[in-house]
Amino acid sequence: MIVAVVCWSAGNVMVVEAPMSGLQVAFWRIALGAAVFSTIVYVSGRRITPAMLRAVAPAGVVISIEIAFFFVALRSTTVANAAVISNLTPLVLLGVASRAFHERVTGLLVAVTGVATIGVALVLFGSSQHTTWQPWGDVLAFVSMFFFAAYFAFAKKGRATVPILEFQACLWIVGSVTLLPVAIVDAGGLDVPDGTQWLWLAALLAVPGTGHMLMNWAHAHVRLVIASMLNLSVPALSTAGAFLFLDEDVNAVQVLGVVIVISGLAFVVRREVELRTG
Repeated sequence: MIVAVVCWSAGNVMVVEAPMSGLQVAFWRIALGAAVFSTIVYVSGRRITPAMLRAVAPAGVVISIEIAFFFVALRSTTVANAAVISNLTPLVLLGVASRAFHERVTGLLVAVTGVATIGVALVLFGSSQHTTWQPWGDVLAFVSMFFFAAYFAFAKKGRATVPILEFQACLWIVGSVTLLPVAIVDAGGLDVPDGTQWLWLAALLAVPGTGHMLMNWAHAHVRLVIASMLNLSVPALSTAGAFLFLDEDVNAVQVLGVVIVISGLAFVVRREVELRTG
């Protein structure tokens, strides 16, 4: 789970540097994922069934749309803004977890989520003072956040009946079909990547793509609310990565927000360990 959020954080920085438009990166990275994971499933002697595709289809549709919106947002505003906004999923998932999955949501967990969200807001406020900030990018990030919340819920349901490798293959097959018409319209045709672009896409599949697989595996073992809380560390790590590799400034307000987020996460993880081992 922790490795997953580190991979996602690194991926946010990589998307900004990739030599393609955000939407094209999203489509071809998903298409490459479909080819790679389908091959792995086939070589391992397993098969993808229509029932698996039906079970994973809702998750595949929403995650592909989320990735498209988010990758474009990363190119339209600061990495910190996009990452922070898109990771406000606990606000949505607290209600989803309690109703759809019958997970107990205590008042303490709600309070910690609120504190962590304040930290997220501080990161957002601090980065919005930068010249690279664009409100349109923030709007796209908010849209992606709601799709990401839906993905968490659909993925947990899908993983209940589909093994992880088959799940990944089905996820990206459905995602490729979902984004194909949009990618064609965006490029005025099917814009096949060149050699350098394929290397970037392979790196994106290997790093944040691995994060997706690890998160999907964790859905069968980790409570939905805990998974979403751990995901709150992505903005903090992404902000640090943007500072180190993209020369995005980080001010005191952002640092304070990062500290608050990490502190809240540390409390939640410790509490979860105590509940499981006590």
